[in-house]
This record gives sequence, structure tokens and C-alpha cells, in this order.
Amino acid sequence: MAKKDRHVSETPATQALRAAGVVFTEHPYDYVEHGGAAESARQLGVPLHEVVKTLVMQDERAQPLVVLMHGDREVSTKNLARAIGCKSVEPCRPEVAQRHSGYLVGGTSPFGFRRAGVPVYVEASVLALPRILINGGRRGYLVGIAPQVLVDLLGARAVHCAL
Repeated sequence: MAKKDRHVSETPATQALRAAGVVFTEHPYDYVEHGGAAESARQLGVPLHEVVKTLVMQDERAQPLVVLMHGDREVSTKNLARAIGCKSVEPCRPEVAQRHSGYLVGGTSPFGFRRAGVPVYVEASVLALPRILINGGRRGYLVGIAPQVLVDLLGARAVHCAL
């Protein structure tokens, strides 16, 4: 059952959002190991398409990048690599993703990333939504924001890489 009235302490992500003056809503839920976006959408009663996954990937030179994707879609690494001018892209191993982001896998937010300057790519259709829910920097915690925040605050570049 979603924890609608539970207070969630600050995270690097919420600190970054507040510092930038971004208005957001908080959506805690009961984290389920390997439940992913589908489990959070189910518990919160929101469309899976509006839940955005934060995926830490790397290019052929092992340089990190972040991909933001609808909860009900997968990333075509081939299309992503082509769109960003790389030979290949693959998901980072969990321990590598954690080292780059500062977050545990399952609680990764694109905001408040530990490593500065990591490029952020967003599936273009995410930007057409009226609002999205994205990880707030902790397992079992999403924040609701306008998708334009991804571009304004993170410099996210729109790409077409959904399967």
C-alpha cells in the first residue's frame, strides 16, 4: 500500500530540485525488489507510461550517460547509439551505476547526480506528457514534475530510442 502521508527526508535529488526552485509533488510507495516502474505505477495508481525510468548506461569508451525512458518502454541501445553518435551503448553494471550516480539501483534520480557533467538523454515522447513521475533519489520514492524540467535543469537532449 502506498505511503501517502509519510514524510520523506531530503535526498540530493530533492535538494537539487528545491535549489532550482522546481515545484514537485512527493509520491512514496513500498519499494519491492525488482518491481521497477510497473510496481510503483501500480501502487500509486498512475499510468505506467507517465513513470519515467532513470537508466545509467555507458558508451564504447565506458563514459557514463543517463537515459530517461517511459516505464512501459525499453531502450533500443542501437538506436540510442546512432542518435548520440556513438558506436555502442550498454547498461552499466549496478556497482558502476552507483559509483557514477551516488544512488542505489532502484533509487537512481537524474537530479543530484554524484558525477558532474554526465550527459542526459530523454525519449522525445516523454517531453510531450503533461507531467511525469521520476525517482526522487531513494528507493520507494518518486517525484512529480513537469517534463520540461528535464531540459531546463539537466540539459536533457531529446532522442528517439524507445522500443
